[in-house]
Amino acid sequence: VQLQASGGGLVQPGGSLRLSCAASGRSLNDYAMGWFRQAPGKEREFVAATSQSRGATYYAESAKGRFFISRDGAEVNLQMNSLQPEDTAVYYCAARPSIKGSVRFYDTTSDYDYWGQGTLVTVSS
Repeated sequence: VQLQASGGGLVQPGGSLRLSCAASGRSLNDYAMGWFRQAPGKEREFVAATSQSRGATYYAESAKGRFFISRDGAEVNLQMNSLQPEDTAVYYCAARPSIKGSVRFYDTTSDYDYWGQGTLVTVSS
């Protein structure tokens, strides 16, 4: 599956952005989904994940209370609020095929089979 991430941009500290991830020509209903980010000179890190079924979610400590992952079949979104300069990074969505009805979520890069190309988020005044 080919993933396409979008919605990045330049935002001031305290602002919000909504990232979206879609698959070309197909639903994401069969996948557990995750968002990761990679800042310059750093390793890719986990941000948020949601299960294939029942909308179970899991967040990195840095994202809790500010970021919210959601899905509607065709897309998986990441609502980011109260953004800070340290949130500046390229954000990637990722997909892992999952058994129908699974409520598992995954927080490491090796758990995922498919990756989007990334969308740049810059938080700066």
